[in-house]
Amino acid sequence: MELFAPPVERLIEEFAKLPGIGQKTAQRLAFHVLDLPREEAERFADAIREAKAKVYTCERCQNLADSQICSICADQTRDQKTICVVADPRDVVAFERTREYRGLYHVLHGTLSPMGHVGPDDIRIRELVQRVAEEQTEEVILATDPDTEGEATAMYIARLLQPFGIRITRLAYGIPVGGHLEFVDEVTLTRALEGRHML
Repeated sequence: MELFAPPVERLIEEFAKLPGIGQKTAQRLAFHVLDLPREEAERFADAIREAKAKVYTCERCQNLADSQICSICADQTRDQKTICVVADPRDVVAFERTREYRGLYHVLHGTLSPMGHVGPDDIRIRELVQRVAEEQTEEVILATDPDTEGEATAMYIARLLQPFGIRITRLAYGIPVGGHLEFVDEVTLTRALEGRHML
């Protein structure tokens, strides 16, 4: 016996495919959409259709954009010789919120993961190497997450870029502001010691 009408069931199934959404949350979202006035529900559906139709990846940095070149790459006031490599477009937003970094980005759209069957050809590494070869790049900052996949990706890219003779750096790791040493794991503490600097 079906619990819901087939269209409702299909809507729940689609919401359940979203990351971090379980069956109960999918049901809540589906019923919320069904409770919306028709115009609001159509605006929601139109927003999804428009995003899928009009959002591309920037030809230069692979970030999400609504044109061939994103606004960051088009901004000539930015440092054109520094590229910060991130795994995901959301990481660009995190850096931009700091208002400190003024260089360019390169979005990989993932990290290497042998267990997840993600190899170098599945993410945008080739495009990065091509950029470094063609542009006047002086520094590449590897800003992937400090987990196993992020570290493997950073090391792989560093080896690929070594022959270009450019500066290759990795984001510093350390103890979070407000953190207590007794709760910090050994790896983080070791990295914090290695990354210490003069005051």
